[in-house]
Amino acid sequence: MPKSNIEKLKEYIREIPDYPKKGILFYDITTLLQDSKSFNLAISLLLELVRKHKITKVVSIESRGFIFGSVLAYRLNCGLVLVRKKGKLPHKTLECDYALEYGQATLEIHEDAITKNDRVLIVDDLLATGGTAMATRDLVGRLGGKTVGFCFLIELDFLKGRSKLRGSRIFSLLHYQS
Repeated sequence: MPKSNIEKLKEYIREIPDYPKKGILFYDITTLLQDSKSFNLAISLLLELVRKHKITKVVSIESRGFIFGSVLAYRLNCGLVLVRKKGKLPHKTLECDYALEYGQATLEIHEDAITKNDRVLIVDDLLATGGTAMATRDLVGRLGGKTVGFCFLIELDFLKGRSKLRGSRIFSLLHYQS
């Protein structure tokens, strides 16, 4: 029986145990990115999921989200907005604090990046606990944009990040149960 496209993509994700700390299994996407066929396949499959939603802006989350967000924005013929860690954007910003496993972090967006008519797709490489995605949705909403959905290459189902994003469309290609 031939492998599905999803199974083919999973073969390009390298699993690294105990990184960045003991007990964590890290899903390394660099092996997928460096293979042109798997990278193209991933983008094509993500586009199939989101194309029909009349997106006007793709909001990409630092840093690996920039990779997928920029290509999706280009292919969807829409604007690209970067959400970065505090202090990394040069113009006036709006910020949102969010909880990490141990501590807190802050994300920023340019305050003129989104308008009230924008239909926004929020893009990152991975959905884990959902804190970063939730903070980004908050920033988009405070600027008046409508979050159409979230788009991820990988979703770690066992961390239940999806539950924090209730009421939103979530498009994920690869799912991991543990």
